[in-house]
This record gives sequence, C-alpha cells and structure tokens, in this order.
Amino acid sequence: MRIALDATYSLGRNLSGIGVYSREILFGLAKAHPQQRFLFCYRPHRLWESLSDTLPANASRRWLSGAPRADLFHALNQRVDAVPTDKSARRTVCTFHDLFALTGEYSTAEFRARFSEQARRAAERSDAIIAVSQFTAAQVTELLGVEPGRVHVIPHGVRMPAAANQTMPVAQREQLVLFVGAIQKRKNIARLVKAFETMPAGWRLVLAGATDGYQATAELHAVETSPRRHDIELAGYVSTGALESLYARASIFAFPSFDEGFGIPVLEAMAHGVPVITSSRSALPEAAGDAALLVDPFDTDTLAAALNRLAADADLRELLAAKGRERARMFSWEAAVAKTWNVYQTLLAT
Repeated sequence: MRIALDATYSLGRNLSGIGVYSREILFGLAKAHPQQRFLFCYRPHRLWESLSDTLPANASRRWLSGAPRADLFHALNQRVDAVPTDKSARRTVCTFHDLFALTGEYSTAEFRARFSEQARRAAERSDAIIAVSQFTAAQVTELLGVEPGRVHVIPHGVRMPAAANQTMPVAQREQLVLFVGAIQKRKNIARLVKAFETMPAGWRLVLAGATDGYQATAELHAVETSPRRHDIELAGYVSTGALESLYARASIFAFPSFDEGFGIPVLEAMAHGVPVITSSRSALPEAAGDAALLVDPFDTDTLAAALNRLAADADLRELLAAKGRERARMFSWEAAVAKTWNVYQTLLAT
C-alpha cells in the first residue's frame, strides 16, 4: 500500500501540539509497518526545509499539491485543499484537533473566516474524520454537520519521562506554579496571574511559552502590572531540556485554558508527577479525568482557592501526582498509531 500524509507541520524546533502529533503519527506508522510505503507530503513553503529531516527507510518525501496519488491520504491538520478524483487517493482521512475558531473570539476575524472555510471543506472531502477527543468529535458533528458514523475518536498520546523526574517527591520540589503554552487570550493568563497573587509569599509563577499569541498584550499587561511581578517569570519558549527541568522543579501545574481540543500540556505535567489544576470546560476534563482539580476558568476566586488549597496541602499534592502518573500512562502514542492504522484498514476494505 501507498499511504500519503501531510507532513507539513512536523518540521521545526518549536513544535506545536499539532506538530508533535504529526511527527508521532508519521514516524510511528512507518516504524510499526515497515513493509508499507509512506509518502511524507510537504506544502511548497516547507519542502526545502524537509530536506534536513532524515526519513524512515520506508518513507519518501513529496510536494503536496492537490490530492496526492496513493491508496489513502491522511490530512493531519483539518485541511484538505483538493477535491479527490479518480487520479488521487482512493480514500481520505482528516484529523480535527479543535474548532475553537468557530466558537469563540480567540483569533482574528480573518483567521476565523479562513479556518471555518478550511474546516468545512475538509469535512466534506473526507471519507473518515479522526477527532482527538469526544469534545472535538461532538463539535465536528454539530458545527460541521458530519454524521457520527464518519467520526473516530483517537486521543493524543504522551511520552513518559525518565524515572528520576517521575518519582521526585512533591515535598522536595520548589514553591513553583508552572504554566506551559503560548501567551494568548484563550489560555487565560490574566486570570491565572490574579489568582496567583493570592498565594503565600515565597511561591513563584513561571509562564513558559511564546509571548506573541492572539491578544497577548492584554495578558502580558496583567503580568507587568501585578503586585507580585517580581515573583513571575516570563520564560518564553523553552527548550526540551529546560522544560524537563521546570517539570521536575514545579509543585503545581496550572492550565486554566478556556478552550482546548485535547490538552497535551495537562498529560505532560501528569507524566512528570506535577499536581494539576485545569479547566472544567472543553476537552480538558477528558484529558484530566479524576487526577486533577477542575475549576471554572472564568471564576478567578475558584482558581485562587484551588492554588491555595494545593499550596497548603502536601498530601493532596502527592495524591494528585500519583493519580496523574497513572492517568498519563493511559495515553500512549503507540496506541494512537495503532488506532489510526485501524481506521485506514477499515476504509480501504470498503
């Protein structure tokens, strides 16, 4: 078989969640099925960059223009530009990660219009849709009119860290609250800062992520004008090694985002044994299960109470750390790859 996949988003040093997903699926499929042929397809603006990436022995690179010729084409980021024809892939699969651009003002009007059109085209042109959560699956059926039988829920995975980072007791960690993600309106940074200001002296807040997200200026203003400004670190985008260090040092992970299609940062924190506070909205309760404190992200007082509760209760932090590790082990990239392959097999059998 020849399986073509859109590999455009798998490149670069600063991979987004979609980039991590793309890379795990691309290389995971090639490793799991060495007898099959995979075409890693790149949009023109990324093809040259792809030449520095070493591909698996059973994969080759292609320029993505139109609908590629293959037994199956998998669009890894809710974008199918060309109408399938008898000269293109026999079946098309598309992964949907989130639809926040259709439900909230968390991006520019131009982006929302373009995203909406791309999402609708992708839904219409796909034989099957992979949604990364039940929440996203429900949005695909409700907002895009896709019949439920075409939608398959396959959660993201997470890589468990080295044992040393997993087992460090919470009591030995720093009085540090960690947030990981781009600084933007959707991530709810301003309320997190306000809630942090109620924590006891000695606690610090580290915001690890790019500072140029949508309406980041307003979120950064909350940081710069905070009476606890000297206790807040804007770390910017951090390397993998620096992020590992932050996870190992942090006593609390706070992720009060308004809208997420899955919630990879929550599982990554759990995998590192960091007690988690996250939102009771969107897909985040699916990712967190009963291994986190869930709060209304619009209620600053509730978020503050959760932060102070964890700060004061080392036993609760240890309990959530243990439950979080077990929760993270339920989500593996190997399982995501296997389930994705099963979708391919089902489609190609028809």
